[in-house]
Amino acid sequence: MSWFKRENGELESPVSSNDDEEKIVRTEGLWIKCLGCRQTIWKADLEANQNVCPKCQYHFKLSARQRLDLLLEPGYEVVDAGLRSTDPLNFSDVKPYKQRLKKAQQQTGLNDAIINAVGQMGPYAVVVSAMEYGFIGGSMGAVVGETIARAVDRARLEKKPLIVVAASGGARMMEGVVSLMQMAKISTALAQLDDARVPYICVLTDPTTGGVTASFAMLGDLNIAEPGALIGFAGPRVIEQTIRQKLPEGFQRSEFLLEKGFLDAVVHRRDLKDYLVRALGFMQIPASA
Repeated sequence: MSWFKRENGELESPVSSNDDEEKIVRTEGLWIKCLGCRQTIWKADLEANQNVCPKCQYHFKLSARQRLDLLLEPGYEVVDAGLRSTDPLNFSDVKPYKQRLKKAQQQTGLNDAIINAVGQMGPYAVVVSAMEYGFIGGSMGAVVGETIARAVDRARLEKKPLIVVAASGGARMMEGVVSLMQMAKISTALAQLDDARVPYICVLTDPTTGGVTASFAMLGDLNIAEPGALIGFAGPRVIEQTIRQKLPEGFQRSEFLLEKGFLDAVVHRRDLKDYLVRALGFMQIPASA
């Protein structure tokens, strides 16, 4: 019997439509295509490998909550979570900014593109601020700026090291100059943290661009990145169109920036927590009781 038969001038599979629907339901969402090697990966294997492709080591994006779970011991406390944007410009383009905020809040379960937490990283008590790229591209508006500034102030007052995990497309254009003001605001707070001799480590992930790179993401006592992360101010396509030159291979990727001295280290995700714990030890941070 042939696999297909012609009825009413159309090809039809002998498998019933109900069987097809059942197969789709059973397999939907169980596989994912790697953006690095283009191979299909069993999703459970990817999650078991900290969302790193087991074939080519491509680092998939993590949510802010996943970052906290990766770096901190169980039982950490989320803080500074009550802030919401007031849409200061009443901005609207193809849709109102208020609608974008509402949709992002529903999709991520967050008020904005940031989570602050206090907890233990190995033997050390730390303050961690993790950005959420899934919330309007991790863009930095007034809420993100204020939340990170509060994390800096908390670290300074409590004498705890600050870890910021950056993942952002830059300043949030819907808030105009208010978003740009956050660059100076956070940088000023970090200067006070430096005067208090409290360590600040920034972890740059894919992508970290725009006003975030131009401010706090490059101000760490230690600046480290995950492999293959896109890091820069303007994107490579914009730069090529501006200078009318072809950029070097791997331009603005973390390995290129490490070679040129913009980063202190590129660390695989599986080694990231241990690396940070060792770094705090080198900085002679006293272990918490």
